[in-house]
Amino acid sequence: MKRTLTNERNYADAIYKKRYLILFFCLVIISCGSKKRLSGGNIDGGWTKLFNGRDTKDWFVKINHHEVGENFGNTFRVEDGMIKVRYDQYGDFNDQFGHLYYKTPFSYYHLRYEYRFVGKWQTTAPPYTLLNSGVMFHSQDPRTMLKDQDWPISIEMQLLGGLGDGKPRPTGNMCSPGTDVVYKGKVWPDHCINSTSKTYDGEQWVKGELIVQGSKLITHIINGDTVLQYSKPTIGGGVAHGYDPKYKQDGKLLSSGFIALQSEGQPVDFRNIEIKQLPAD
Repeated sequence: MKRTLTNERNYADAIYKKRYLILFFCLVIISCGSKKRLSGGNIDGGWTKLFNGRDTKDWFVKINHHEVGENFGNTFRVEDGMIKVRYDQYGDFNDQFGHLYYKTPFSYYHLRYEYRFVGKWQTTAPPYTLLNSGVMFHSQDPRTMLKDQDWPISIEMQLLGGLGDGKPRPTGNMCSPGTDVVYKGKVWPDHCINSTSKTYDGEQWVKGELIVQGSKLITHIINGDTVLQYSKPTIGGGVAHGYDPKYKQDGKLLSSGFIALQSEGQPVDFRNIEIKQLPAD
């Protein structure tokens, strides 16, 4: 049948409307999918909130001299959208070092968070805990810890505050309870390695980041600056005490584990705790 100009126009209009409807429905599907991905704690760019700002239902506690799950003295509490570490219900500190663990282990990831030191240090805690806290990672499962185990077998991103005396006191250091790491081409003999960070005095918020690539490479970042790198975390070394020997398998490479926030005598706040999982390659 011979097409007229009118028929040609009607045909073109029909094709245009069809393409428009297809595009519209595609955009609707993409929008719905995006909303679904952002629900349940997910945020832009592949980041996921580990702390929802309201409660610690996805976290659990282990404090020295107490069973797993016992939040002695309400040490870890949520107020004003922050996880607060406090000791106002303690009395004598009695080496009751504690950790708040996220519920699942991780291996390859980028963690970011903010912290600040506040209030008065618990004077019955060991002197080295003044303006001192940390984020533990590649940690043993706290359910494998004995009641009187002081530190989890883990790696620590140590957080320190300036003492206000003008002397440097870097933060974002590495400490190794029950572990070893390779630094500058050799197994490092000391318990801690200082970072190259600036000193942060007072109650200012500091942003910490941790990039963990299994056992291959670990990077510490403070306020956007890379301050420390090392590799090959393994079980070994000392410092941790009271553990079950079957979990202290010296020489075993650590490529995954739990993440925990530390309490050891200094009040500290944490907020904006987020993680992005990375590909293993």
